[in-house]
Amino acid sequence: MKFFTEYTNIALIVIALVSGFLLLWPAITRRGGRGGVTAAEATTLINRRNAVVIDLRPAAEFATGHLPQARNIEPAELQAKIGQIAKNKGNPVVLVCQTGQQSQRASRTVTEAGYAEVHVLQGGVDAWQKAGMPVVKQGAVK
Repeated sequence: MKFFTEYTNIALIVIALVSGFLLLWPAITRRGGRGGVTAAEATTLINRRNAVVIDLRPAAEFATGHLPQARNIEPAELQAKIGQIAKNKGNPVVLVCQTGQQSQRASRTVTEAGYAEVHVLQGGVDAWQKAGMPVVKQGAVK
């Protein structure tokens, strides 16, 4: 019992508890698979798990450059076209916009529609391009 009453031991116990909490924080905040993914993680989801990529930007922005195999659905049309996103609602869905903010808002709508695994591309198309990943412009990969 003396171990728990000494000041230095209490400090070590507090440090261990805080460290453990900080290690678990990313898993806690990811609730329901709606967490953000990096460009590399999105590539893995697309290539290995056949993730469906939905670009939420306006058609004009989509035409200037988008992720390969991305489908364009504007946020205003999302509710009406939500059933057409993927045939299997168990497949991962990656939502993309220019910076990631619009996708974050749309992720709740897609999750509520019954899609089991919804991800947001952190930083959007901007981060994708900064990572050196390919974009498609007018049918050509750049």
